[in-house]
Amino acid sequence: MRVRTLTRRGFLRGAAAMALVPAAAACAEAPAATSGPVTVEMWHGQNDTGLKVLKQLVAAFEREHPDIRIDLGGGVLADAMLQKVTAALASGSYPDIAYIFGSDLASIARSPRVADMDDVVHGQFWKPALEAVTVNERVRAVPAMLDSLAVACNKKLFQDHGVPLPDENWRWPDFVAAAKKLTNRDQGQFGTAWPGAGDEDTVWRLWPMIWDLGGTIVGQDGRSIGFADSGVRALDVLRQLSADRSVYIDPKPGSEQMYQAFASGRIAMVPTGPWQLPDIADAGLDYAIVPLPTFTGKPITISGPDTWTVFDNGERRLTAAKTFLRWLTAPAQDVVWDVGAGSLPLSAESQRLPEWQRKTQDTAGLSVFVKSLENSHVRANHPAYPQVSQAVAAAIVSVLLGRATPADAMRDCASAANAALIIPR
Repeated sequence: MRVRTLTRRGFLRGAAAMALVPAAAACAEAPAATSGPVTVEMWHGQNDTGLKVLKQLVAAFEREHPDIRIDLGGGVLADAMLQKVTAALASGSYPDIAYIFGSDLASIARSPRVADMDDVVHGQFWKPALEAVTVNERVRAVPAMLDSLAVACNKKLFQDHGVPLPDENWRWPDFVAAAKKLTNRDQGQFGTAWPGAGDEDTVWRLWPMIWDLGGTIVGQDGRSIGFADSGVRALDVLRQLSADRSVYIDPKPGSEQMYQAFASGRIAMVPTGPWQLPDIADAGLDYAIVPLPTFTGKPITISGPDTWTVFDNGERRLTAAKTFLRWLTAPAQDVVWDVGAGSLPLSAESQRLPEWQRKTQDTAGLSVFVKSLENSHVRANHPAYPQVSQAVAAAIVSVLLGRATPADAMRDCASAANAALIIPR
């Protein structure tokens, strides 16, 4: 059995052999054309799978719009996009469209070269997709990729340990209790797992717990965190898992070891997203997908939408870029992208199309991720978010490793995060 492992960002990372366009070539300015077809330069960020689907869609668009050409030459991978776009903006030579992670949008949107997209993005998109592209009440990008978090359960391990599968009403104490019962360290089995590399993958699973408890990432004053109390309670769940020795802590970026262990049957349940379903199916696991547990009984999860961010290279190119993205995110094209590239539908209209309904019928658990979009929140679009996330990651790792109590870890987190939030931006 060959186990492939994908993470949310790893899905976009692609093979190492993929040729990257040198920065100088990708950023080279072309003379502005005033007649004939207009060329839109798109730094797509996709790997082989996503790029194949995107090329098919671009070909269809160009057949329908012979006056617009889409140049997909920007082969930089999504993980490197922020650095490349930042350098391009500094040099004054930048693309028309770039794939920007949602958590990076607020930083990029500070540039005056980023175009507003309020005439492209409308209310048909799911709420988390709209929130992800809105910065300071302005629509600064177009939704590109949509996901959510739920819990994947190994049904055989639940059955072997006599633990009933959870339902949509379970709570975090139920999760902790189940993880303890599902752990057999003599056989190398863990009840659950958590990323422990101290990166964003470590952090974003904690936000639904904080939101469920009434916390916010940024407080009402805009200069301090809004989860000083709720963060302690959320971290206490991790403390209990650590104390029970029921959590596998993946020390490497990308969480690949965690997912490999789940695919091989050594972890009973893991919070993950729809991008992991192909690997789970390939591993031959008998699995179930259930919503995240809660503290309050109110369904809640997190969505991590990514964006197509547009840069102003003059009226003709800007108009053409908007035309393309308006077409690309319409339901008929969106469903092709969703099925082929691994996104959830951007809208309820896309979800209702027969192509997506067939995909749902063929993929166990996929409907749970889509339904959870109704109760999804997104991370704060704040330029200091990366620093806040870094502080939260340090707190999570210190608690998981038993180096700090939740209260002490949150005190240190608040100190570092508040120092970042207080800086004028």
